[in-house]
Amino acid sequence: MDELRRQLRQSAAAHRPDRERMLARVERGMSAQGKPAPRRSVRPSLRIAGAAAAAAGVLVAGGYGMSVLLHEHSRGAPTQAVAPARTVPPSRSSPPAPSTSPRGVRTEDGPLWSDGSVDPHSNDFWAQSNVTLKTTQPLTSLAVELRVARTEGVRPAGAWRTLPARDFVLTTKAEDGFLVYRWTLKGGRTVPAGSHVFAGQYHHARGGRDATADGYAATARSGDEQVAVRGDFAPRID
Repeated sequence: MDELRRQLRQSAAAHRPDRERMLARVERGMSAQGKPAPRRSVRPSLRIAGAAAAAAGVLVAGGYGMSVLLHEHSRGAPTQAVAPARTVPPSRSSPPAPSTSPRGVRTEDGPLWSDGSVDPHSNDFWAQSNVTLKTTQPLTSLAVELRVARTEGVRPAGAWRTLPARDFVLTTKAEDGFLVYRWTLKGGRTVPAGSHVFAGQYHHARGGRDATADGYAATARSGDEQVAVRGDFAPRID
């Protein structure tokens, strides 16, 4: 027994005790005395190491999951492709609008003939400008523009045409120093062969008015042919 105590004291005094060696010595000493060897238990260090390993596994698994989530987040949601907008070509059923100011005179083109004149019933305060069109063939589209220079006192007083009013769209407005009347044939309507008049009426300052700066233009379609005419107005003769 004394030998056993001595060995235990020597083991405790060691700088780094070896638990396994100490237990082995105790077992040997007790066996020599005929006593059962004490039951070994799992070392606390092993339990701590196991817990640490388990915790590390959880951290590794959690870290992997977080890494996957962050990776997916950084990629962002898929972007949906947007189809390019379709550009609808303009309808060719109507002719382009006449130019804003007729240049030169061209009173005939294909089946279309034209003339501009100040109506003889005009007076010292009021006037009417007539655009006469003659066509030898039916027209499937037509746009007529009358431009009256805005001399002193000029303002609109009405408009008319010999063709049915329901077949045309009429606009009247001031534009670039002119009083402008525009007649546009509606889609699906036809102008028959013959002579047709488009008239714009307006007030003006007292006295005879000079119509030299006035003008007209018309564009039309006959079958597959696009035609255009333009002209001016002779000065009013008192």
